[in-house]
Amino acid sequence: MTMGTDLFRAGMRKLAGAVNIITTVDASGQRCGITATAVCSLSVEPPSLIACVNRATSVGTVIPTSRIFCVNVLSHDQQSIADTFAGRSGLARDERFTAGHWSVLSTGAPALDDARVSFDCELVETTEYATHMILVGRVVLTRLGTDLLPPLVYGDGAYLAALDPRAHAAAN
Repeated sequence: MTMGTDLFRAGMRKLAGAVNIITTVDASGQRCGITATAVCSLSVEPPSLIACVNRATSVGTVIPTSRIFCVNVLSHDQQSIADTFAGRSGLARDERFTAGHWSVLSTGAPALDDARVSFDCELVETTEYATHMILVGRVVLTRLGTDLLPPLVYGDGAYLAALDPRAHAAAN
């Protein structure tokens, strides 16, 4: 007996996740990036993380060759950047980088200057499963942002209001 994809999709929408922009650069220097929530830590020794991406996306086609990527964690005030990299603006590949200010870290992958944190990674391993690819990245640099805003969270098919810890502390 198999479960229908609609029920699974509805269930997964209940799982809230931090909103991230995963970026890379191809051999010609063209940047690409996507919005993703499927990112988590893997190990502290060595520092590493996992990111899951659709193989058909620009990032999914470039990272196996470039062997580098950056995970940029967004603040709750960066919804427009998330929408741009989710393809809702009509912009593609390098054009998406007009949203926000970008620089490069040690690997050469684009890093969002005002991200809550950017994890600059070298690709260690990929595992393909159905339409997606699991990326294992060794974190070569972690750049902490100065932003004190709460993270951008996605769940139930929408951005969720996160409790601002400063407001919570002031109320108590």
